[in-house]
Amino acid sequence: MAAKGGRKYRLILYEYMLNRWWPLTLLMAFFIFLNVGVLWGAEWYFINPAENPLPIISNIGGTMMLTMGFICLLFSLFLLLTRKMAYVQLFDDHLRLATPFLRLNISYKRILRTTTAQVLRLFPPKSLSGWRRDLIGPISNNTATVIHLTAYPLPRVTLSLFLSPFFFYDKTSHFVLIVDDWMAFSQELDSRRVAVKTPRQPPKPRITSGLLDDLNRK
Repeated sequence: MAAKGGRKYRLILYEYMLNRWWPLTLLMAFFIFLNVGVLWGAEWYFINPAENPLPIISNIGGTMMLTMGFICLLFSLFLLLTRKMAYVQLFDDHLRLATPFLRLNISYKRILRTTTAQVLRLFPPKSLSGWRRDLIGPISNNTATVIHLTAYPLPRVTLSLFLSPFFFYDKTSHFVLIVDDWMAFSQELDSRRVAVKTPRQPPKPRITSGLLDDLNRK
């Protein structure tokens, strides 16, 4: 039977990131469809091509632009649907880190310690480029939980391909987690880690009444 996980804590960094991107790709799709529609509409309206003030677009060119528009539209829907699918969930013996592009299980045995810090202190604005500073700005006052590890479950290079750079603030083995309720997450994580480290006591043997009578006779 699969272990039952606890509450899913949303990774609000992904929600902020995707909330910035999906309107842009949706707007791009809208302008592509509008452009093709206007150009083809002008060709239909002006029977004489010499009277058409707009550029002539071929059927192949129009089809390619429509394909790009549909790709942008589908990508916008994907971002819209997955913006709240990034989360951290705690199980009895491991932590699950799930993003739209990666699902990673991290054993509690890999965790050395956990600390908390303000996002602003982990990622000072002066050390960030323009787009990164704008991205982290709305949540810079949030509290992040930093999980320090003995080693990464995957190579750092591989993790960097699938995770935001804001999961890492230096070269050590760690993850920076910015969740929707850092206090509850930290408490639950500490509780589950303590439960793993505490050895379970073997059950005491039960003495039945028949065995007790035999001992009394002796």
